[in-house]
Amino acid sequence: MTRKVAFLREVEIEAATLDLLADYGSKYSPVLCPPIPVEEILEAHLELSFELDDLPALLDVPDVLGATWVRQRKVKIDQSLDPTVDPSREGRYRFTVSHEVGHWELHRHLYLVPEQGSLFAEKAEPIVCRSGARDQMEWQANSFAGYLLMPKRMVINTWEAVRGTIEPYIAADEITDLSARWCLGRDDCPVVQLSREMARVFKVSGQAMQIRLIGLGLVRTKAPEPGLFSN
Repeated sequence: MTRKVAFLREVEIEAATLDLLADYGSKYSPVLCPPIPVEEILEAHLELSFELDDLPALLDVPDVLGATWVRQRKVKIDQSLDPTVDPSREGRYRFTVSHEVGHWELHRHLYLVPEQGSLFAEKAEPIVCRSGARDQMEWQANSFAGYLLMPKRMVINTWEAVRGTIEPYIAADEITDLSARWCLGRDDCPVVQLSREMARVFKVSGQAMQIRLIGLGLVRTKAPEPGLFSN
């Protein structure tokens, strides 16, 4: 069944994550520093059941990383992301959990069948999240996950604590060096050391953190143009 997804601006998605964090904070305790407690938000605050499972086998869908059954208030993450088995998957695992929270917050109304139509309701189906999916619903959930895991003010405060300054890092030389060392293509952007350091604090992947830092202007991948009257 095709569902019409409403257009949402990034500022609206970011505001939704801040509202969720504020609601969680008022119910439990304010989240003042990273990492964001995404599992507690999903289970304790949103009251969704949560477990790991072999999702490709369960759903007969390849490359599936997460799924949300809205009417059953249930979320499952593929067992391949279990960070207790492979700690290197923690960033991907937390992003996927946050992605499912994004679907719940932004899209659950699309999967709730009105009572008056219950006699003709289709069989309950989950929101299935496959690796590499690029449709509008998946883009919105990905954006939600990034904003939830890496709130702007928290990222800026942590950046200042790590670097001792709020000034951006010009990463052009480091990116050029890493690209040459790893034989990367022109369109590939390696993760720089500062992004990796920040990622460890927030328990996200280095790539996700670098995307956020670039979006905030804290990491710049190109050297600034010389000033018009510079010597």
